[in-house]
Amino acid sequence: MVFNELDPRISRALSKLNFHKPTLIQAEAIPLALAGKDILARAKTGSGKTAAYCLPVIQKILIVKEARHLDNTQHDAIPETSSDRAAIRSLILVPTRELAEQVTKHINSFLIYCSKEIKVVNIANTTPVQLQRPILSELPDIIVATPSRALAHLESQNIVVRDTLDSLVIDEADLVLSYGYEDDIQKILTHLPKIFQCFLMSATLTKNVEDLKQLVLRNPAILTLHEDKDEINLTQYCVRCSEVDKFLLIYVILKLRLIKGKCILFVNDIDRCYRLKLFLEQFSIKTCVLNSELPLNSRYHIVQEFNKGIYDYITKNVNKKHNKTHLRKKDKEYGSSRGIDFINVTAVINFDFPTSAKSYTHRVGRTARASQQGMSLSFVVPKELAGKHKYVSCPSAKHDEEVYAKVEKQQSLAGATLRPYFFDMKQVEGFRYRMEDAMRAVTRAAIKEARLKDVKSEILKSETLK
Repeated sequence: MVFNELDPRISRALSKLNFHKPTLIQAEAIPLALAGKDILARAKTGSGKTAAYCLPVIQKILIVKEARHLDNTQHDAIPETSSDRAAIRSLILVPTRELAEQVTKHINSFLIYCSKEIKVVNIANTTPVQLQRPILSELPDIIVATPSRALAHLESQNIVVRDTLDSLVIDEADLVLSYGYEDDIQKILTHLPKIFQCFLMSATLTKNVEDLKQLVLRNPAILTLHEDKDEINLTQYCVRCSEVDKFLLIYVILKLRLIKGKCILFVNDIDRCYRLKLFLEQFSIKTCVLNSELPLNSRYHIVQEFNKGIYDYITKNVNKKHNKTHLRKKDKEYGSSRGIDFINVTAVINFDFPTSAKSYTHRVGRTARASQQGMSLSFVVPKELAGKHKYVSCPSAKHDEEVYAKVEKQQSLAGATLRPYFFDMKQVEGFRYRMEDAMRAVTRAAIKEARLKDVKSEILKSETLK
């Protein structure tokens, strides 16, 4: 069994974490990685990619440290060098601060029985570069960072790894590149040794990922994994309706609990997050907003509350384009639909249909994870109805049918289908007058005030500003 090949301390940690059976990506990647192969892995979100690279990285560091310890005890005459005592051996690059936090948490959970031997540091937070220098001077074994932050430290000589780095990981490689980090990656490579093991992990293999593969991998093991069994666990539905009927149907679905459990509601801009939240609150449907205007710690806290079940519904904006109505500039490294780990999500609702087939794949990947059942429901606005209700209109709606056709084709190639979700519209119509009353209460001023309220609340809670 794969996990039995690991150091006993790692195996004990995995047992405590209830990691009894490896996922397909872990079963395939870990033995190859332990054999020293470079890895290019494509596997869907939630398939266990993080453990697939973290475990071999930890194992490799433990082996090196054990070997050096034995060598030093057997050869007393050989003086111990600084590289024998401590060295930065692994650099893990991720696209967002949220994901850096998540990966660091995973690594620390695997290190519970060898935390004295291996130290991991996350430098992707907002702490100024110069203030992180003392932490890096202690030479942690593993560094987790965004490419821009890693490059800043390499260029300022806070990180020097030309003689010590054993492994480089680029997680969510397609997202790293879509965030515009390609130049940073190329510059980072000039600071690394000529030979090191590399892991390139991605949910999709785009042309940019192929180019990156040529740049960083040497004769890699290429793993393109389709877990047919897991695909069946995701049931996909769609509803064609007008933009105003989306609000009617989401009210009926959530109020009557036609979908039970925790749901992520995806929309295409921040204002719509608050419009939807305020609308649902008219019916005592408690909802939280993952707002990119707030700092990392606040966003992380909101996700933790959602994961703990304090909220059953979270509205999330994933449109990375700048919106002139934003109260402040969005965080450049704000996580997309794959940026944060949502736990036990029953359903994903695309309240606003995504703007690409790729985005659709990543959104629905937040549910039906790790062999659990899940469903997605997407609202599609017919072209002739797009823009008819100006006060609730979403500009991207005019492209819904065009993108839907691409999604349908993509899902068909993967052996999946999007089924129509049927409503008895006669019964639904009985709720329309309540919906219209609630809509009238959700004014632009109310939306602006709700956004300001979150920012003001953060200011009052901020230790730095206190």
